[in-house]
Amino acid sequence: MQTFGLIGYPLGHSFSQKYFSQKFIDEGIANSKFELYPIKSIDEFPSLIESTEDLKGLAVTIPYKEQVMQYLDEIDTVANETGAVNCIKFQNGKLTGYNTDIIGFEKSFVPLLQSHHKKALVLGTGGAAKAVQYVLRKLQIPFLTVSRNKNHSTDLIQYEDIDEKLLSAYNVIINCTPLGMTPNEETFPPLPYDAISERHYLYDLVYKPSETKFLLKGKSNGAVTKNGYDMLILQAEENWKIWNDVK
Repeated sequence: MQTFGLIGYPLGHSFSQKYFSQKFIDEGIANSKFELYPIKSIDEFPSLIESTEDLKGLAVTIPYKEQVMQYLDEIDTVANETGAVNCIKFQNGKLTGYNTDIIGFEKSFVPLLQSHHKKALVLGTGGAAKAVQYVLRKLQIPFLTVSRNKNHSTDLIQYEDIDEKLLSAYNVIINCTPLGMTPNEETFPPLPYDAISERHYLYDLVYKPSETKFLLKGKSNGAVTKNGYDMLILQAEENWKIWNDVK
């Protein structure tokens, strides 16, 4: 029985187990199972690996996309450049890390991108935000990262720095925080939403609910909106290809 799984904490919101279990049924994939491993600390990772038989691949979610890297034998060049891993392949006793959030985000983000979408705000500084930043650099879209915490970096600002003038220039806004995610559906990033218009593009990595308060507020002002569901599917399928050497 080959085992796949997901590490993170908490994992109550995850769709991965249901998705892959259904995939095994739909595609007639035998002798395979997908388990959830909600570890409270990344320090538990080595013992999890040692105690789990036939482990072939792991997906990685909040808050371990950066912390898990120290335990890997090899890291893919792109994942290393990004500074975050969300996919681990087990082969010949080695653990290799990859970042499939990049592919998932780019393929789901680009189709709605319009010619006037020139600059972006990236809300959040975690592992998922790093994948988004990588894609924006690739697309040559200048961006500022928004954090709740003060920082002296020139490309990092706080929410209170965002005003109508800034939003007129940075009209792509990407939420990489868990704000709005079930069960905290009433929460949303603190932005001057009155300054958002039909020239804006709001992308939310959150997929449940399908329309967060962040997206609804943007949509009510005419903005283009997109949730993270397609990104999730795309990265899950890319994980599967990596775990099984599918080209």
